[in-house]
Amino acid sequence: MELKWVPAVEHCKALKLYQLPLLILVLLCSYQSHSVVLNPKDKASLVLFGSWVQDPNHYLATWIGSNCTKWTGIGCQNQTGRVISLNLTNMNLSGHIHPNLCKIASLESLVLSENSFTGQIPMCLGWLHNLRSLDLSHNKFVGLVPNTFMRLGQLRELVLNSNHDLGGILPGWVGNFSLNLEKLDMSFNSFQGEIPESLFYLSSLKYLDLGNNNLSGDLHDFYQPLVFLNLGSNLFSGTLPCFSASAEYLSFLNLSNNSIVGGIPTCISSLKKLTHLNLSFNHIDYALSPRLVFSEELLVLDLSFNDLSGPLPAKIAETTDKSGLVLLDLSHNHFSGGIPLKITELKSLQALFLSHNFLSGEIPARIGNLTYLQVIDLSHNYLSGSIPLNIVGCFQLLALVLNNNNLSGEIQPELDALDSLKILDISNNKISGEIPLTLAGCKSLEIVDFSSNDLSGNLNDAITKWSNLRYLSLARNKFSGSLPSWLFTFEAIQMMNFSGNKFSGFIPDGNFNISSNFNNGNIVQRLAMEPFDVMRNVEIKISVLVIGSNELSFSYHLSSVVGIDLSDNLLHGEIPDGLFGLQGLEYLNLSYNFLDGEVPGLEKMLSLRALDLSHNSLSGQVPGNISILKGLTLLNLSYNSFSGIVPKKEGYRRFPGAFAGNPGLCLESSGGACSTASLPAVPGKSSEEMEGPISVWVFCLSAFVSFYLGVMVLFCSTRARTYILHSKD
Repeated sequence: MELKWVPAVEHCKALKLYQLPLLILVLLCSYQSHSVVLNPKDKASLVLFGSWVQDPNHYLATWIGSNCTKWTGIGCQNQTGRVISLNLTNMNLSGHIHPNLCKIASLESLVLSENSFTGQIPMCLGWLHNLRSLDLSHNKFVGLVPNTFMRLGQLRELVLNSNHDLGGILPGWVGNFSLNLEKLDMSFNSFQGEIPESLFYLSSLKYLDLGNNNLSGDLHDFYQPLVFLNLGSNLFSGTLPCFSASAEYLSFLNLSNNSIVGGIPTCISSLKKLTHLNLSFNHIDYALSPRLVFSEELLVLDLSFNDLSGPLPAKIAETTDKSGLVLLDLSHNHFSGGIPLKITELKSLQALFLSHNFLSGEIPARIGNLTYLQVIDLSHNYLSGSIPLNIVGCFQLLALVLNNNNLSGEIQPELDALDSLKILDISNNKISGEIPLTLAGCKSLEIVDFSSNDLSGNLNDAITKWSNLRYLSLARNKFSGSLPSWLFTFEAIQMMNFSGNKFSGFIPDGNFNISSNFNNGNIVQRLAMEPFDVMRNVEIKISVLVIGSNELSFSYHLSSVVGIDLSDNLLHGEIPDGLFGLQGLEYLNLSYNFLDGEVPGLEKMLSLRALDLSHNSLSGQVPGNISILKGLTLLNLSYNSFSGIVPKKEGYRRFPGAFAGNPGLCLESSGGACSTASLPAVPGKSSEEMEGPISVWVFCLSAFVSFYLGVMVLFCSTRARTYILHSKD
């Protein structure tokens, strides 16, 4: 209660002195009337419960005295002082639940969610016959759900999700122990077996979440009007039911990541209140019926990672000025034909995923009408033509992903209008021309992949304006000229790849200390924990409300390391010392150039995993002791002019094929003798014969097969990408 002292003080001016004690008495009585005396037995039970709880933030320090209104998380009846609610959600509590908590027989609501309580769920909670709501979610409870819960006949909500070691067979009584049960959430646990038959008929049930368990069996229809149904990430099989009993009520349906087969029945579109439909990661096949048109209520439609085929539906959902699809994901299927113009009428669309299909034809010019679009992913199709100029109408765009198509034409200077763009991937197409200077306007860019096209010209200063750049690949194009002095000046850069071009001149010296990733010596701590081709996540949040307070986020996954690749160019001169002082660098490839001089020491490159200096004109002694580079797994110094003795103790014997094609080099053997470097794995190949563009597969055969099998997997194959849009609570 808040006491409003100011008005009382104002009135005191008109009161006589003898009236002040009376006023104070009235105010104190008013205050006392809002306090509730805690029932002594309930108080004793709470104190015992608290004695078993670890409370690092001291939330329960208020549990003193007898005024219930001052006890954190406690609600009491005004007349009796009996405790009717206990809500300790998200207080960083831990420990076991004291059995005396079960003696508070008047409890109607018990919420201990988002803490770290451990042990088994106490069986005695089944004695709390007045419970209407029980929420033990997001804890560390283990074992089985107590059978004593069958006694909780008044329960309306049972929430046990996200106790990952809570499981066993889903209890058979879960569908008939309470005829009042409206919400059942047992997701993100370890339950097995089939859904009890009684659960399909529980008429009071409105909200059912059994997602992310190990439940199995054929998918059945439910015979009550559900509003929310999540059975995603289980082992369900069979075909899709119609959910006809929920036609007027169901708003959320998630059956993703199961083993559902067959087609999508048109009756699914009769779910008039549906806002979220996720059937991704199943084995659903056949073409989509033209009659499968969803209502204007639908916001999210995810049919990705299935076996759907045929043309994309001309009309997916009804559209109005006030509502419409926000997310459409039909990626990773077998759709063919063109992109229907009707898609460009989904005016509310914010994320469009059509990648990994067999789509052909041109990108509709009217895609620019979708002014709310934030993500476009049309990659891995057979789309042709140029990138439509009207795409700049999608001025809120964060990610434009068009790689692995047959797109041609030039990069339009007008793309600078996309000044919010963070990801631009047009790799593996037939795009030509130069990088427009106007792209300096795309200052938000973080990931740029122009690799495997027909781009040419010099590197212009537009790139320097991409100050947030993390990943840049211009590999396998026709760029020429000298490498600019600003090449290594990006603070957030993680990977840059300029391989397979015609860059000439020297590797620019200086400015190596700017990138935090290149210089992060702490990276070495993860060498023993991560594989070399570890996935790196780049997540871009999309500020859109879909259901309740859920926020969509787009994740672009890069199978890349912290590295620099300048291989297969026309570079000459010496390697700058600063390049070999980068403690965070994991991958460095300078092969197939005309570099000369001696190699700087490697002792500072503590994170180095792979180094390729092959097919150059490097001379002198090989770099010093590499035994300190514990993470080094790939090394190639072949086809150079190194000379001298490689001592056995310096750790080079782990890489027996690394010195082929260095006739002046000898390796110290176990007997102390000196033997010449290993013969080349591909007879007749020498550095003099390897001028000009070199195909990657020739490089991969230039030394021992076992060594280059690893190179092929980690460096030579196309970079793996996946794009995921998911909702976060």
